[in-house]
Amino acid sequence: MTVYGEWTCKGATLSDTTARKEYGVDEDFIVKGVKVGKLEYRNGEMYGSPYIKVLRRQLEGYIAQELGDEYLRDWKDKTELRKIKRDMAALRKQLAELDARKMEIESRRS
Repeated sequence: MTVYGEWTCKGATLSDTTARKEYGVDEDFIVKGVKVGKLEYRNGEMYGSPYIKVLRRQLEGYIAQELGDEYLRDWKDKTELRKIKRDMAALRKQLAELDARKMEIESRRS
């Protein structure tokens, strides 16, 4: 059993949909983990669509146990790389906007 407060910590839980994106597991894998008692869960609903909410720590442990540590490490690396690329693209866009603004200001001063 887990401490109740873990359910309220930011980033400590994730939905089955997010688990699919971040770890490449499907809903059946998560349901199997719940049924065998490896994952605690809570039911949620967003705009009328139900979802399963699980603890990230338990899911990672279950994935490592069932699919292997290398599988988990590969998916965590892929997820981190996607986030880094997204952040870099946002920064490039922001830099381009700042450069354009800088050029506009400099052209008015001349």
